[in-house]
Amino acid sequence: MEKAIPHQFAILGHARRLEVFRLLMRRYPDRIPAGELGDILGIKPSTLSSYLSALCGAGLVVQERAGTSLLYSIRMTSVQRLFGALFADCCRGRADLCLPFSTGPVPMTDRKYSVLFICTGNSARSIFAESILRKLAGDRFEVHSAGTRPRSELNPFALKVLADKRHDVGILRAKNVSEFSGPDAPPLDFVFTVCNQAANEDCPAWDGQPVSGHWGMPDPVKAEGTDAEKALAFQQAYGALKNRVEAFVALPLETLDRISLQAAVDDIGRMSAGESA
Repeated sequence: MEKAIPHQFAILGHARRLEVFRLLMRRYPDRIPAGELGDILGIKPSTLSSYLSALCGAGLVVQERAGTSLLYSIRMTSVQRLFGALFADCCRGRADLCLPFSTGPVPMTDRKYSVLFICTGNSARSIFAESILRKLAGDRFEVHSAGTRPRSELNPFALKVLADKRHDVGILRAKNVSEFSGPDAPPLDFVFTVCNQAANEDCPAWDGQPVSGHWGMPDPVKAEGTDAEKALAFQQAYGALKNRVEAFVALPLETLDRISLQAAVDDIGRMSAGESA
């Protein structure tokens, strides 16, 4: 164990290996094909293979085979041991010095918990999640959505799904994530990415260190075929997000410490499209 930790830091000391590690951390708990990693980061296959081999050899990343594909994901237990050792050794366990957030229960306040859902276009998936959470628990949560590159108009198929399910679509608009950063931005308690492309982007840490999660799912906007087939893709995306939001609403936020809450949020991200809370 003591020998493994310096080796792990040495592996992460290489800039491009660190870049691969950071992307896998942002996409956790996803398992990502090597080809997708290479395309996102612009790394040729032979070079990426050596980086992934080093990260796997250090115990920071795990490789799994699915058919003919090799999938990679963070070995979170090893990462937790690594940073736990750094915290215990260098910081002497002083959370007030080394951690920008509390590991205790999420504090209750006299305001609603604030939640931000992010995707690239802010025209369908994040709009679905915003609307679902507002309808299910608008008394407990202040809900927002935004896009890293928002489209100028909301998707008409998405709006029809929401209108058919009696959501208020008049209050919806496409927004840029820049509205939620800076001194005048609302404080955020939770930030969720609901598309892989948004999670892939290297964004700075959010002020206040909100609990974050990745709930990626296919983009219904990219569905092809007849209008009926496209509409079905939007219905499926809505249903998958409704299951995840219902699971989130059911969490006992007042009794969970931050670590337990983060684990619960990650578990929700692992839910399959048809799985219920």
